[in-house]
Amino acid sequence: MNTASSVRVRPAVAADAAAVAQLGAATFVETFGHLYKPEDLQEFLRGSRSAPYYAELIGNPRIDVRLAFLEAEPSPVGYSVAGPCKLPVTGLEASAGELRELYVLAQYQQHKIGSRLLNSSLEWLVAQAYSPLYVGVYSDNAGAQRLYGRHGFQKVGEYGFPVGDHIDREFILKR
Repeated sequence: MNTASSVRVRPAVAADAAAVAQLGAATFVETFGHLYKPEDLQEFLRGSRSAPYYAELIGNPRIDVRLAFLEAEPSPVGYSVAGPCKLPVTGLEASAGELRELYVLAQYQQHKIGSRLLNSSLEWLVAQAYSPLYVGVYSDNAGAQRLYGRHGFQKVGEYGFPVGDHIDREFILKR
């Protein structure tokens, strides 16, 4: 059985862009794919879960992309993206940071990988002097809201997250 101690988290490098894109698409589809029309989902994945998209993020020194691995798995099973806040926050502080993405393949979600990725990304954000910290979370994702709540995040707003013609209700959490 895999435990939290068998989880390894490391920063992504340029050569990881395709793996992050594959993982990003797979985790988004298994988490939210049922919400969208197929054409809206495919359009979103082509833009926001593509290798060029992640290559650009990985190459940006103001953004941190992390991968999580389990000892027995050669491919990453989770990832996170953190950097300057781009959420629609009224009066956004100039130094605000954001955990932009945090996903773990469903079959590995009971191994504390999300917590390891979250802690690693939060440490990076703090080391880069981003403050305060924000995260956007789907309004119906109670598990993610509990995770962020355990790390001091509280709801401060809402916004609409577009995937094609569909608009998700998202919560903005702040720490």
